Amino acid sequence: MTKVLISDSLSPEAADIFRARGLDVDVNVGLRPEGLKAIIGGYDGLAIRSATKVTAEIIAAADRLKVIGRAGIGVDNVDVAAATARGIVVMNTPFGNSITTAEHALAMMMALARQIPEANASTHAGKWEKSRFMGVELAGKTLGIIGCGNIGSIVADRAQGLKMKVIAYDPYLSPERAQHLGVEKVELDALYARADFISLHAPSTEATRGMINAEALAQMKAGVRIINCARGNLIHEADLKAALDAGHVAGAALDVFASEPAKDNILFGHPAVVATPHLGASTIEAQEKVALQVAEQMADFLLTGAVVNALNMPSVSAEEMPRLKPYMGLAGQLGRLAGQIIETALKSVTIAYEGHAAQLNPKPLTALVLEGLLSGQLASVNMVNATAIARARSIDVCEVRREGAREFRTAIRLTIETQQRVRSFTGTLAADEQPRIVEIEGVPMDARLGPNMLFVNNNDKPGLIGRLGTVLGDAGINIASFHLGRDAPGGNAIALAEIDSAPGDAVIEAVKALPNVMRVKALRF
Repeated sequence: MTKVLISDSLSPEAADIFRARGLDVDVNVGLRPEGLKAIIGGYDGLAIRSATKVTAEIIAAADRLKVIGRAGIGVDNVDVAAATARGIVVMNTPFGNSITTAEHALAMMMALARQIPEANASTHAGKWEKSRFMGVELAGKTLGIIGCGNIGSIVADRAQGLKMKVIAYDPYLSPERAQHLGVEKVELDALYARADFISLHAPSTEATRGMINAEALAQMKAGVRIINCARGNLIHEADLKAALDAGHVAGAALDVFASEPAKDNILFGHPAVVATPHLGASTIEAQEKVALQVAEQMADFLLTGAVVNALNMPSVSAEEMPRLKPYMGLAGQLGRLAGQIIETALKSVTIAYEGHAAQLNPKPLTALVLEGLLSGQLASVNMVNATAIARARSIDVCEVRREGAREFRTAIRLTIETQQRVRSFTGTLAADEQPRIVEIEGVPMDARLGPNMLFVNNNDKPGLIGRLGTVLGDAGINIASFHLGRDAPGGNAIALAEIDSAPGDAVIEAVKALPNVMRVKALRF
């Protein structure tokens, strides 16, 4: 039975969702790394929040694991590269806590503007220091948002309601989207120069880590206030402290820190710093929402193969799956066919989606083609890691869409360059949505693939079919179907025979010895 482990504190309803979908679920919170490593091999799915650290060592012990689901956005606690290499899908829930995190960023901005934490402590201490806490208004100020995705766009919307001018830096923000949001898209140096408040909503990447450093701070307007509810390592904390001490930065509101849990930090105790312990997603509504979402996503994947919000493979929604499913079968068969016939290293793969196929989401289909291609050379490749393996092997992969159908209403066409030559393979779907191979290396044919196939490439001369039948008959191998094609009379011919059992080496050698036979391959599907 398919089993799921919940190793962090999630809403009890998450476990109920797994059980209602027919999955076996165990809740075991607070496991130490060695404890998780000892039991993870018995599970197909792992549901976590931020406490569980899914390291490469844990993943190496996860023999059955197919999916890791993170209830929340950040997956800093998951070795995504190691999971991908093992073919494990890593999912998150990027939308479940967007509103909560955006609201926290706005609350931090208001607290910073009006010095609320310091004023609160002073008043509780019996002081009445009205003149000490002279804040600033938000209305009319310029808010610079770095990262205008799910959360940043909500912050922009709410800030405009506060009558702030919003400018945004995001390399993926299109002019049309910026116009729709009512924000001005600017370059980073312009944002630094103009913003009165800067709110960070960027992911942690090689390009963004430490981006708020001494050089960036020097470019900012004097008196700027910085809010970070994204990732602690976006800010070089020592550089920020120096800018605060110098008075160039008027204040900082931080919900995240470079090292967490942050029990000690150089910014703690600074009078111009508002600090909270990573509360951005911590509301009752958000925690309930992300727990239910991750359970639904994981259950859908384990039961139907639907992939939503995956970080290491193309997403396929439950709604898309019925339409994609026959094409996924075709893509997998084409890849496996080519992968078993080709014997030399791949240089490039071009996958053309034609006719009806051009209207589909190509990413999962491309992943399945690559899985099939590479499975002839590697034992541990699947659609999760196939694209990464192709990239690591410097195989150039190109997708092409041709909405105008050629000879078929729908088709997937592979053009593969190897170290020796260029080969092509084409497949289509029959009226019953069953995959059919309609071209191999320029030779037209019409073949359905069974579990055991025999591929024969020969010169088109009389007598082959009879001799081939004799060899197989003498070996006690029955022919279920036979498909033959040639590029011209007397030219290059290919036979694909579906046989009831796999041929042994002796049979393959006997077929190779037949007159005019050039290549023979036993194929498995």
